Amino acid sequence: MNRPRHIQLMDTTLRDGEQTQGVSFSPDEKVNIAQALLKSLRVDRIEVASAGVSTGEKEAVARINRWAVEAGFDGQVEVLGFVDHTRSVDWIVETGGRVINLLTKGSEKHCHAQLRCTLEEHVAKIEQTVDYAFAKGLSVNTYLEDWSNGYRDSPDYVFRLMDRLKGLGISHFMLPDTLGVMAPSEVYDALSDMIRRYPGLQFDFHPHNDYGLAIANVMAAVRAGVSSIHCTVNCLGERAGNVSLAEVAVVLRDKLNLDLSIDEQHIVRVSKMVENFSGKWIPGNAPIVGADVFTQTAGIHADGDRKGGLYESKLKPERFSRTRSYALGKMSGKASLAKNLEALGLELSQDEQAKVLARIVELGDSKHLMTLDDLPFIIADAMESRDYQHVRLLDCSVTSNLHEESTATIEVDLDGERRAATGHGNGGFDAFIKAIQQILEPTGYHLPKLIDYEIRIAKGGNTSALTECIVNWEGPNNKTIMTRGVHANQVFAGVLATIRLINRQLQEAR
Repeated sequence: MNRPRHIQLMDTTLRDGEQTQGVSFSPDEKVNIAQALLKSLRVDRIEVASAGVSTGEKEAVARINRWAVEAGFDGQVEVLGFVDHTRSVDWIVETGGRVINLLTKGSEKHCHAQLRCTLEEHVAKIEQTVDYAFAKGLSVNTYLEDWSNGYRDSPDYVFRLMDRLKGLGISHFMLPDTLGVMAPSEVYDALSDMIRRYPGLQFDFHPHNDYGLAIANVMAAVRAGVSSIHCTVNCLGERAGNVSLAEVAVVLRDKLNLDLSIDEQHIVRVSKMVENFSGKWIPGNAPIVGADVFTQTAGIHADGDRKGGLYESKLKPERFSRTRSYALGKMSGKASLAKNLEALGLELSQDEQAKVLARIVELGDSKHLMTLDDLPFIIADAMESRDYQHVRLLDCSVTSNLHEESTATIEVDLDGERRAATGHGNGGFDAFIKAIQQILEPTGYHLPKLIDYEIRIAKGGNTSALTECIVNWEGPNNKTIMTRGVHANQVFAGVLATIRLINRQLQEAR
């Protein structure tokens, strides 16, 4: 059998992705992302910066290049450069770079209106910069900026530019849909024409997602014969962003049976790293990497999976080091509950399951968001059991003043004994933590370090809506423990999340 055609992926998260509004990676962040992309994810090439941007940028690129040489990725790190003869080339050489991605004008409008020069004048400057780059030992790729509009509006300009550049020794001719204006049929026709006119040249396709067509356009580009695709992690990029690396990797493998170097097991980890460093959060329904995409909500789907994997596809979560989950809410059925009980290693009688399911539906009607972590508490509540109820909050009063510390006075039932305490702190939640620690200190239990504290309210909600507080704690072996509390008062939502953590850890310790 013939081996599937190999498609290169060039990730430009650190260059084009950094043009996302509000995103600026520090040198340390750039180095860590670059290493993860090349070493763990096994991306073929990465574009890490634009030449001449800043001192910090230069430091980051130099560190990435030094590491790439030592780690065996020499030649896989690229930097965007400009038609400025020596300036960009010297900047890249000084960082230890090997490849310049030269930004040229792929449309007549850009050439005339932005550069205010003729094609001949532009080409002369390109040739001058390319010759200097070769003299300095660099490999040269070239972007035809605004190529999609140029091919549509002034194809003769594009062909004359290509005729002049094709013999210069350029490695990759990179064709961007700069404004994301193309449809799949246009991509296929235009790239097929370029490949037919210039056989033997290496073409890359660089899509943007302004019309939401980026992944469809990638499929069209590959069908037309392109063998290198540009992408970013989490769709980062200007305006609507670039095409998602995760989607490209999975779609090309599953839908077009193509060969890629990507190690899928690291897609989600790298995605989370970029999410944290960029501050741009991933939507829960983002394909492959979203928090909710391997969660079944409807009871009928859980039933089908339990009876024969009827609602599963090639997109198995295990491919990406993830697991499938079954949401608990008002649409849950017996199969949803059974799947979650199985995951926890719990067994309930049919009567007990009915009581628990009724409580789940009741909470679902009140918009309570439930996960596997919530189930033991729902069971305890529904069955009137004392399991996981080592600490019960009997009363909590929080007072705050604008210029003074907050005060929390609490009363709890700790293993059948009523205890009370008052705490003072920088805000109501901090005051509660001080109070509960006073009560728990004699038992030897200490709250773990708080990593993250997030308050959310449903979009379109009103001032009386339930507030959801999600708290991440540092557990044993650096494992993150997440607990959730729901209340109309956001401080009390955090209080309930903390009580849930304490009960869980006290249960595990007994």
